[in-house]
Amino acid sequence: MTAPATLLIADDDSVALDLLAEVLTREGYRVRAAANGEECLHVAEAEPVDLAIVDLRMPGLDGLQVIQRLAAIQPGVPVLVLTAFVTIDTAIEAIRAGAYDYLSKPFRMEEIKVVVRRALEARRLASENRQYRRELEGLYNVRNLLGQSPQMVEVYKLVARVSGLDTTVLIQGETGTGKELAARAIHYASPRAGRPLVVVDCTALPEGLFESELFGHERGAFTGAVSTRRGLLETSDGGTCFLDEIGDLSPTLQAKLLRVLQERAIRRVGGNEVLPVNVRIIAATNRDLGTRVAEGAFREDLYYRLNVVTIVLPPLRERSQDIPLLAQHFLEEYARAADKPTRGFAQETLAVLSGYHWPGNVRELEHAVERAVALSSSEVLVPEDLPDLLRRGPEGNLRLPTATMTLDQVKQWYVARVLEEAGGNKVRAAEILGIDRGTLYRLLRRQTSEGDPDE
Repeated sequence: MTAPATLLIADDDSVALDLLAEVLTREGYRVRAAANGEECLHVAEAEPVDLAIVDLRMPGLDGLQVIQRLAAIQPGVPVLVLTAFVTIDTAIEAIRAGAYDYLSKPFRMEEIKVVVRRALEARRLASENRQYRRELEGLYNVRNLLGQSPQMVEVYKLVARVSGLDTTVLIQGETGTGKELAARAIHYASPRAGRPLVVVDCTALPEGLFESELFGHERGAFTGAVSTRRGLLETSDGGTCFLDEIGDLSPTLQAKLLRVLQERAIRRVGGNEVLPVNVRIIAATNRDLGTRVAEGAFREDLYYRLNVVTIVLPPLRERSQDIPLLAQHFLEEYARAADKPTRGFAQETLAVLSGYHWPGNVRELEHAVERAVALSSSEVLVPEDLPDLLRRGPEGNLRLPTATMTLDQVKQWYVARVLEEAGGNKVRAAEILGIDRGTLYRLLRRQTSEGDPDE
């Protein structure tokens, strides 16, 4: 039987404190009550808790100070803030300090119950994500790749299978999906892991220079060739050569690469000697090579030589459930590198990240998080820390409420946006919002009588 979650409640209002403790105890939680911020921190130092509910305004240590110190004592514990003075500024301040959510006084017990369940569920999922990630790393040896979606699990399985083989692999996927990371995962899980992995960008150099880079050249082969130089295929001997964007190779280089795959040997530019090479080829492309073959732009025989095993990396928009995991990974990486206090995302920020279509895929997400960490000075990233492009809808209209809106207007705005995302389906919208249909209908009636908050 699962042990009940432990809730820590801090409020200098004894009536509110006793009421919350009684109601949440009846819900099956183990409740620890504290009459002020100092007492709250003493409890947190003495025993682990799963969730904290903290009043914003208390004598001595206020709610914001308690949130910050709690994060140091028990990192990762979600905190709900209670306040009788809710404004956009105080809400944003609480979220920036690290609060999971905020609730206004006088509070409604049904709302408290829903938000507590949601916060505990988010914590449980975060813990499961970390455990699941460790299991995947151990099972499939895919430390470089991130994601727990079904699409990525299939990628992990295929990477694990082909790593022990010596066959040629073709990795397909849009720009920014992580093709090089997949190639590295294959190489470092293979018997060739102790030998070089050489990455070759097939679009980086003009054809003449690229041929010399790939195959090497003899002294005097062309103007400026003052000495013999080994090419990248030679330097990767015994290891792996990763040919990125192979779909852009010229017909001449396609023919020479085909010969390498057939003969396992090369000739340097300007040379006659055939030099054997023991190298595994992993190729990647963001193009449809089958279409390129049909168009006559890519050799069919080379395509079949490369296409022994194909791994297709899904675009980020097709695995949006991986976005929070990826975003948190990048946040921790860049916060650690910059020695910043940033440790997480506000729920609204994750909603923006999950709702964006990410044409640049994982690379674009990484850059967005890197920028947010660099510009933010708080522990929790809020939507305003993200690039404007992410916070705008397809028509260029802001997806987020403005700072001049009241809290009620923000709630109306959010309900309207959720209803829009649900295609007008009120049952689905109520499920997303975590409320019953009756509450949703009351909110919509109030919105109709007061007008659209966007106007």
